[in-house]
Amino acid sequence: MNASTRAVILLLLLAPASTTAGELPRVPGVPRQPLAAQARRVVEALDLIGRPLPRADRDRLERASTLDDDAEAADEIQDVLDPYCLVGVSINPESRVKAQQGPADPSLMQQGWRAFLIKVHNEAGVTAPLRVASPNAAPIYSRSTGSPDPKQTILPETIPDRWVELSLYDDRPLNPTLSGLPLEYRILQIYSRDAGPREAKLTFDVGQGTQDLGFRSDVDILFQSEPGVVVAFEVRDEDGTPTMASFLIRDPQGRVYPSPGRRLAPDFFFHPQVYRKSGESVILPPGTFDVEFTRGPEYRVKHREITVEEGAGTQTEAFELERWADLAGLGWYSGDHHVHAAGCAHYESPTEGVQPEHMMRHILGEDLVVGCVLSWGPCWYYQKQFFDGKLHPLSTPDYLMRYDVEVSGFPSSHAGHLCLLRLTEDDYPGTSLIEEWPSWDLPVLKWGKSQGAVVGFSHSGWGLQTDSKELPNYEIPPYDGIGANEYVVDVVHDAVDFISSVDTPAPYELNIWYHTLNCGFRCRISGETDFPCIYGERVGLGRSYVKVDGQLDYDRWVQGIKDGRSYVGDGKSHLVDFTIDDVAVGEEGSELGLDGPGEVTVSVRAAALLEPEVTDRTEAIRSRPLDQQPYWDVERARVGDSRTVPVEVVVNGQPVARREIEADGSFNDLSFEVPIERSSWVALRIYPSSHTNPIFVVVDDAPIRASRRSAEWCLEGVDRCWSQKAGNTRPEDRDEAEAAYEVAREAYRRILAESEVE
Repeated sequence: MNASTRAVILLLLLAPASTTAGELPRVPGVPRQPLAAQARRVVEALDLIGRPLPRADRDRLERASTLDDDAEAADEIQDVLDPYCLVGVSINPESRVKAQQGPADPSLMQQGWRAFLIKVHNEAGVTAPLRVASPNAAPIYSRSTGSPDPKQTILPETIPDRWVELSLYDDRPLNPTLSGLPLEYRILQIYSRDAGPREAKLTFDVGQGTQDLGFRSDVDILFQSEPGVVVAFEVRDEDGTPTMASFLIRDPQGRVYPSPGRRLAPDFFFHPQVYRKSGESVILPPGTFDVEFTRGPEYRVKHREITVEEGAGTQTEAFELERWADLAGLGWYSGDHHVHAAGCAHYESPTEGVQPEHMMRHILGEDLVVGCVLSWGPCWYYQKQFFDGKLHPLSTPDYLMRYDVEVSGFPSSHAGHLCLLRLTEDDYPGTSLIEEWPSWDLPVLKWGKSQGAVVGFSHSGWGLQTDSKELPNYEIPPYDGIGANEYVVDVVHDAVDFISSVDTPAPYELNIWYHTLNCGFRCRISGETDFPCIYGERVGLGRSYVKVDGQLDYDRWVQGIKDGRSYVGDGKSHLVDFTIDDVAVGEEGSELGLDGPGEVTVSVRAAALLEPEVTDRTEAIRSRPLDQQPYWDVERARVGDSRTVPVEVVVNGQPVARREIEADGSFNDLSFEVPIERSSWVALRIYPSSHTNPIFVVVDDAPIRASRRSAEWCLEGVDRCWSQKAGNTRPEDRDEAEAAYEVAREAYRRILAESEVE
């Protein structure tokens, strides 16, 4: 872009008066010095947001600030700034606000921001913030929850009218409130989603009840929005094949494009990024942009600066991705078994939820090989239409999507939400309504397993919080949440295949799992995101990596979860091909038999990726307590200021060996010699970033009885869980539930009696 073109663009961005625009009333009696100081701050603020005044007008303002006559100086300042004013706001002595359209040309840019001035005549000396609102800028969905507000009905036909974004600039060097001067200028930035003529109603006030009577605080303005530039993306994977990727587009002021608040499906309003496959496009205004692009945690994050040319119409930009960890090439396939399409951001019908094609776009854009989309209480009756007990037709040979169920918003939810995978039937026998399902978990788990489903608990840590973050620790959690609470009972009944991790604090999830493993139970661990309820940033923030031999197959992938032929993590570290002697994790029951105590060889291929240096962002992550997001992140595993992370061998919950590896993305073949004195479970971890499932080393055919204290912890946990859940279990279910709890108590008492190690 040459200098003359850039100058033209800058003039357009801060649009001066059109030849037919009206004038705003002159404000008399304004002291020169504070007005000139305020005008100077406005000029500085315009510079900061990339909308500078022309040099000639800046010179005029400087000369006005030196005039001796206050009235002459005030008139000159108004002569310079009024032509840039879209609206004039008057606040009368009773603090009533009225507004009128100013002389600035109401010209906008599709998918871009334009800046205008607001002239404020403040007769009341108000020092409250000036506020602006518009029905055309109303949020499409609730921003506080990141999901549609079920109490707010938005008719699809009203969404096209919500085309504008408004932002009153009140950051430094300006103040967030009015100064109280009789005259000052504010900056209003306006974003347009659409091109062409568009009308918007702007309403101004300085607090509740300050609008003038007769709608005089409203001003209806017909804008002309110029078409933006179509920027087509050519997206190539490492091997040159076209693909889908994630793009985060920012201007020099850090503003995100397209504006999240005005997005239409398939783009989500609660995401900064958008997903585009090769050949697709975005619309951008002329200017320079930083584009951050990647494709899930196994790819490096890359940046490119692009310049969108004025009048280009369409231009093409090429992006080449770089993978650092080819897990599928090693036979390990990533998956997220807890993704929701309901309650996200379906812009045609907010009561129904996101459509399958929207979810498939996110699965592809994050290089998530398997995505399990779970129908749940909200939108259950709509979303269940997509369940048919088999892969969704949008699946490809390399990327699989299937609809299944999370038991959330059902009568048993108080006991812990359940994740039911590979169902053939999604209605509990004898029910047609959610309210008719059982009010505790064990019957639902047994029903799922009876049809060949793989079942477990979701977001396991909720309700299992402890003050101690040690692993394991012996505090009894409150059992007052929706995580793996009734798991402590159900695992005894062999009704649980897995306990989920990664989407709640690692100490809470792993603590209960470690204790039940110490008691000899063989439940596996899986990784999930619970998108967008816990993590809305993207799907696949929590992942399970499953070893699948031969062609990728959904049933075998899910079976790998049940068998523990897998590891979990945030995708930024990996622990593949874990073996002990000649037994691989998840194969042959994950069991190695020994005739007596001895030494075993633990092997694994480990890799991780960290930024070379500690940055402010990475320091912010690892300085947070473990119960604050992100709960699992490789930055938390960084050793000091180095670029290394520790790989630990865990035996019966205790780390017994450690090796640090360079987190530069390369794979390291590690081997540990580990003594085994009695029957034990053994796993590896890069804590809290990744964790393998265990291999069970059985000595002289004895069961695993690793800890009396773990058995006592579980026994007390059953009592605590019953005290919390009994009241929400229906009376007709309570006798059966209490009997199942007593079976669990007896099992833990027996295990306690059989345990010799404290």
